Amino acid sequence: MTVTQLTDMGRGRYKVYIEDRPAFALYRGELSRLEIREGKEITEESLREIREEILPLRAKKRAMNLLQKREYTSASLREKLRDGEYPEACIEEAVAYVESYGYVDDRRYTKDFIVYNLERKSRMRIEQDLMRKGVHKDTIRAVFEELEEDGTRQDEVSMIRNLLERKKYDAKTADAQEKQRIYAFLYRKGFHADAISRVICNNKIKN
Repeated sequence: MTVTQLTDMGRGRYKVYIEDRPAFALYRGELSRLEIREGKEITEESLREIREEILPLRAKKRAMNLLQKREYTSASLREKLRDGEYPEACIEEAVAYVESYGYVDDRRYTKDFIVYNLERKSRMRIEQDLMRKGVHKDTIRAVFEELEEDGTRQDEVSMIRNLLERKKYDAKTADAQEKQRIYAFLYRKGFHADAISRVICNNKIKN
């Protein structure tokens, strides 16, 4: 197989193309040591070392470094590693490695995220945010149920009242157009229709 292109990625890293297809990224020193150059055949021994030794170890170290700065879901960690041009096999190995030590735990991440946002965002918005981070909907539902069994519940009516109080909404003086605007605003935030109606059609913000 022939190395057809080397593309400078900055900071001494180069994307290596084999037979005109992107294969992996290596540092300048590694290219020199393995004698990888454009137009030259790459040996099977070099490929084995890259795929089984160099890149898997680097992907694990990269994953660990990322997790030292903040917590990730398994899906978002995969995306960060893909940004680093790691092959899928190395990404899966790295994610499995950090999961085996409990450094990545989607259920724990989901629980922490829900608890932190429970009084700030609607349940629908929380679910949408978590799914964008790659958390499966079944995991989100299970964690919500677990929290509710422990007595941690969300009160959307109180949340809406507090939000509208900050916006200085007055149900007693609001006309139909204003109520419709507020309803649409709250609905976009993911609050349930019955909770919205109970507040904006009431005569006062708080009981």
